[in-house]
Amino acid sequence: MKETKVIRVIGKQKNVDGEQSEIELTTEGVLYEKNNHIYIVYEETELSGMEGTTTTLKIESNKRVSINRFGTTKNQLIFEEGESYKTVYNTMYGNFPMEVFTNYLSVNLDEQNKGVIEIRYDLNVADSMEPLINKLKIELM
Repeated sequence: MKETKVIRVIGKQKNVDGEQSEIELTTEGVLYEKNNHIYIVYEETELSGMEGTTTTLKIESNKRVSINRFGTTKNQLIFEEGESYKTVYNTMYGNFPMEVFTNYLSVNLDEQNKGVIEIRYDLNVADSMEPLINKLKIELM
């Protein structure tokens, strides 16, 4: 059964020079369960810089979460604490190889699927020497 949820996404990114940026998005999305996984689907906005993109979070367990984006931006990010995954970030400006290393992952949802998902990860874009340090907090209300 699909249910509508209010989703609040807070993304923070810091580079090696300490420069930090933050994006916060509150939107409506759809949550459903399939094959013992929880899926959360929402549309990105101009605020995130990915307008025209649909984002799907897949909660496979308390230890593995993936984000799939389709539309003007296309990529897949896999988060599993202590693990590194390579992917390609496809945009209208070109394709960029990326590597994601998950430092911390917490999935804390109640029986009504309300709660918080927190992910801390390092992101290397196009084999850069210095990673971008990221914090992602997703609140389901």
